[in-house]
Parts: sequence; C-alpha cells; structure tokens
Amino acid sequence: MGDPRRLKKKYKKPSHPFQKKRIEEELKYLGEYGLRNKREFWKHRTQIGNFRRQARHIRTLPAERQQQELEILMQKLIRLGILEEGAEFEDILLIEVDDILNRRLQTLVYKKGLANSVYHARQLIVHGHISVGGKKVDSPSHLVLKEEEESIQFVESSPFHGKEAELIAEKEV
Repeated sequence: MGDPRRLKKKYKKPSHPFQKKRIEEELKYLGEYGLRNKREFWKHRTQIGNFRRQARHIRTLPAERQQQELEILMQKLIRLGILEEGAEFEDILLIEVDDILNRRLQTLVYKKGLANSVYHARQLIVHGHISVGGKKVDSPSHLVLKEEEESIQFVESSPFHGKEAELIAEKEV
C-alpha cells in the first residue's frame, strides 16, 4: 500500500544529471538561501513550472472562462507576494526561482533581522522559535503570504521572545 503521506513527488529531477552550469547555479542558490539540499531547490523550480503551465493552459480556454481563471491565478500569486498588484499575464511567465525563494519563511526571518544568517534562521525555525500570525511554524520552506509577513516573530515560549528589537538594533550597528 505504501505510506499515505507520500503519494507523489513534489519535484522533478533534472533530465541531465551532470551539467556543470546547472550544478553551479543550484549550488549558488543553496548557499544564498540556505537550502538543505537540491531537492528543496527542485521543488520550488517545479512550482514555478506548474504556475507557468497553468497560465499557458488558461490561454487555451474560451474568453469568458479565460478571464476568470487568469484572475484566480493572479490573485493567488499576488497574495503569495510573488507578483505585484497590477501584473500582466506575461509576468507569470517571467517568474524566477528567486521570487519564490524570497517568500520562504527562512529567508524572511533572516531579512527581518531575527537571525544572523539564513542557516541560523533555518535552525530557529526547525527548533520551534518562530511563529507566523501567532501560530508556531517549524517548516523553513513555508511560503509566507504577503499579509502574514509583518506577523513573523518569536514564539512567546521562546527564550528569544521580546528580544526582537535588540536583535534588529544589533544588526544595524
């Protein structure tokens, strides 16, 4: 029967395993965003491919349905913070891996100044010190919605709680 939680992969492997240029690009992203392994990078790259595929499929629909479906997809991407308000159809096709990786909780914790590095941010998240919207989140790959971005903070039970201002001020000095 198999494990019910693992019905299918959420990523596609590269078709050619040994391409120097691709491997160097993946390693650059792994270091810059503190990803654990290439599987995390492939997962987000596959997400972008799914958004693009969905957008191309929408173009084949009848005009009235096309407008509805495009609006739904655009609102989803705007809510995630991947696209800006007033984006066009072509903007969906121009989404880069950076756009999704910048919306990860791990990256936002680091950019907000709650951690000294992206690796430190990952450790804080995995150890249960970070909450989003009052809920503890222990997944560094959690995609944070645009409206939830301001509510990223330490969990009340964390020893770091209440020290956000000190950490941010310390980083600025």
